[in-house]
Amino acid sequence: MPAVADAGSLSGAVPPAGAERGEAGATRVELRRVSKRFGEGAVGARGVSLAFPAGRMVALFGPSGSGKTTVLHMVGLLMAPDEGEIWLEGTRVDGLSERASAAVRRRSLGFVFQSFGLVPLLTAEENVMVALRLLGIGGERARERTREALEVVDLGHRAGHRPAEMSGGEQQRVALARALVHTPRVLLADEPTGELDTATGAYVLDLLRRTARDGAAVVVATHDPAALEVVDTAYFMRDGEVHEPDRAELELWLTEGEGGLADR
Repeated sequence: MPAVADAGSLSGAVPPAGAERGEAGATRVELRRVSKRFGEGAVGARGVSLAFPAGRMVALFGPSGSGKTTVLHMVGLLMAPDEGEIWLEGTRVDGLSERASAAVRRRSLGFVFQSFGLVPLLTAEENVMVALRLLGIGGERARERTREALEVVDLGHRAGHRPAEMSGGEQQRVALARALVHTPRVLLADEPTGELDTATGAYVLDLLRRTARDGAAVVVATHDPAALEVVDTAYFMRDGEVHEPDRAELELWLTEGEGGLADR
């Protein structure tokens, strides 16, 4: 069995923020027959094998409780699998300590959640800058990169506002700027449009797609039918199992709750 990386070897393998993300199509993260079980017989993942390539946006669809978030959390090293392996750019990472996992998350991964996760007392600029401070980046360098990230999500003019002074869509865009400011190799989004109106949701999905085109591997867990129009690959999950369905069949399930997927 290949050796599991230690924190030092992984830190050395991760390029600094802003560095070239690498060749499009190269595998960023790979799950190899990963399983996760919970109490009372609940299954979050059952023998899941998936590869998430650079430059691609991948979506996990499925009903609530199907395992989408479980898979996302394992990819993000927020949860360890009971069985199987997780590889990040050729390095096995499922056996890392929490400290080493946290270092990988700070350097290589970005997270966007449905609930935004902003600190209420901090401004938009300060919320975004938190991600850089965790990497030891401060001063004018941090301020410049923060301004650039806020401009990417069209919120440079709202840098001095706190979350309570912004709409839900603006808060989600601040959260996205925070996830992007350190140029992650992998961006994970859990129901990123779940609390947004249709127009704002479309804007966020477009930002995620552009992030993939810039070289990141983008993985989205969602129920949003609009996501089907922008992702490169769509998977369907139920009871912890995953497969790649016919697009027309998946669209029917997303919009009408009918078709073959409804019977699985």
